[in-house]
Amino acid sequence: MSGFMHLHVHSHYSRGWGIGTIEELCRAAGDLGMKHLALTDTNGLYGAVFFVQAARDAGITPILGSELVCSAGRRALLLAKDRDGYANLCRLISDRHCHGRFDLIRSLRERRAGLVVCSDDFALLKALKCDGTRDLFVEMSPGYRMAACHAFSRSTGIPPLATNRVFLVHREQYGLHRILRAVDRNITCSRLGPEDMCREHNYLCALRVMADHFPHAPEAVENAAAVGESCCVSWDWGEIVFPRFGDMDDREAFERLYAAVIEGCGRRYGALSPAVRARVDREMKIIREKNFAHYFLVVADITARVPRSCGRGSAAASIVSYALGITHVDPIAHNLFFERFLNPERRDPPDI
Repeated sequence: MSGFMHLHVHSHYSRGWGIGTIEELCRAAGDLGMKHLALTDTNGLYGAVFFVQAARDAGITPILGSELVCSAGRRALLLAKDRDGYANLCRLISDRHCHGRFDLIRSLRERRAGLVVCSDDFALLKALKCDGTRDLFVEMSPGYRMAACHAFSRSTGIPPLATNRVFLVHREQYGLHRILRAVDRNITCSRLGPEDMCREHNYLCALRVMADHFPHAPEAVENAAAVGESCCVSWDWGEIVFPRFGDMDDREAFERLYAAVIEGCGRRYGALSPAVRARVDREMKIIREKNFAHYFLVVADITARVPRSCGRGSAAASIVSYALGITHVDPIAHNLFFERFLNPERRDPPDI
């Protein structure tokens, strides 16, 4: 039991539900002797960066995830096992907010790779089981149909996973949670129903307390520890990740960019003089070395969608930007130096 991990935890970023700040959660986890902690706010990763920093400061290993909650009672707890899983989680959250007809089951079947999926939504679990039970779990939480979830797990072969659906840092915050829920619902506290609130025991409890909740299902507790160990914990926010253009690899993006630049130079200059070709080849060589072809293609795609645009700053010194219509100043006619924008020694990313 010493290896149990809290994998379903909400902070105050779960608007209208969570009470504790990220710092309070990490500090409480450290005081309880926990080595790992997940943050799974509702329909978002709002506190992810702060959580990783605060967890490391408290000596806690951070696990990132989110609880996706949709209409008709559809819900699933999602944990990122790797970078691909994190990317899929980001896409699922974006789709959840942007598309009115978002279907959680269909979306998960399309973007399940790299994610641990845990739920007490039996219809969702049955649908996902068709694609395999790997990284698929029945969520068992005290006070949330735990007996039915245990029976469903045994009948379907989908393994159980123990959580406490943490919305409070300490039990004493339950009264504050009720007030918060009443404010969110715009009703009095006396009119709150059981479905409007969490349970009084949904706080960051000690490991021995969790053990007492699962004497009949020790495998659910063991699975929580195993899942936590399998999740990605190395998050480096210092790395700049540029968007990729379509589904192209680096070679395809460079070839697409080069063709677009030559075509654009034809529109700008007519016949391509030796000076224009030499300038294009010099700039494209540096862009290729620094792998910025995707970036130029993305920016060009954005500017092509608006009637007017004006690239700013040193980007105007680039014939590539000029040929793509990102900027409108001829760098050859005005003797502008591309190296002000990009050069082999510059470590800063391009800024258009």
